[in-house]
Amino acid sequence: QLQASGGGLVQPGGSLRLSCAASGSIFSLTTMGWYRQAPGKQRDLVATISFGSRPNYTDSVKGRFTISRDNAKNTVYLQMNNLKPEDTAVYYCNAWVKATPSSFLRNYWGQGTLVTVSS
Repeated sequence: QLQASGGGLVQPGGSLRLSCAASGSIFSLTTMGWYRQAPGKQRDLVATISFGSRPNYTDSVKGRFTISRDNAKNTVYLQMNNLKPEDTAVYYCNAWVKATPSSFLRNYWGQGTLVTVSS
C-alpha cells in the first residue's frame, strides 16, 4: 500500500513537501508519481519519476516542483515551492509495483493528501 503525508494549508509563495511510502510485498517499484484532483475536476498528472530517477512534469509545475525518490526506502517525494492558489487540490501518489520476481506489475494509489494554498 501507499501512505502519503505532508499536505496542509500554506500561503501563496510558500512551500510544502509531500512524501509517499510504499509498504507490503515489494520486489521492485518502477515508475512512481504524483497526481492531483481539484474540486469538481478530473485527476491530473503532476509529476512522475522512473526507477532511474528520470523526472517528468506537467507544464504548470515545471520550475516550481521537484520530484525525487529514495529507492532504499521505497519512498517518493514532491517538493513544492512558490505555491499558487491553483495548486490547491488533493494530491495522490501512484506507483507501479512488482510484488515478486515472477509477478506482473500492478498499479497502486495512495489515499490522498490535501494541499490548500490560500492567504
